[in-house]
Amino acid sequence: MEATIVIIENEADLAAAQALVAELGRSTDPTDIGRLRAQALILQAYEAKNRPTAQATPAEIISYLMDQHDLSPADFRSTLGKGAPARVSEILGGSKGFSLPQIRRLHAEFGIPADALIGEVRSST
Repeated sequence: MEATIVIIENEADLAAAQALVAELGRSTDPTDIGRLRAQALILQAYEAKNRPTAQATPAEIISYLMDQHDLSPADFRSTLGKGAPARVSEILGGSKGFSLPQIRRLHAEFGIPADALIGEVRSST
């Protein structure tokens, strides 16, 4: 395979870089592993700069945890406190976010980065 790394400056370069990553990912040649890593890092940097992802809201995080771990609002009692079902309802409704102790416990229990838990509560007013 040709020893090429694509520098991404536009959408055409992006498409070429994505194709190269796919091609290198299928290769069984050990020398392609370094090229794959380098191209993936370039691709990741371009996408982070040009296509930033929106941060999840507290409601989206709770919904995701409930869905992925088959949890009910009461299951958050150890993480969110004894009023967990009501707090989950407030978070899902968008009127409340997480407190600092809750952020620490969610981070410890589920491995969610703390900065991802400090989301904006989207007000409906």
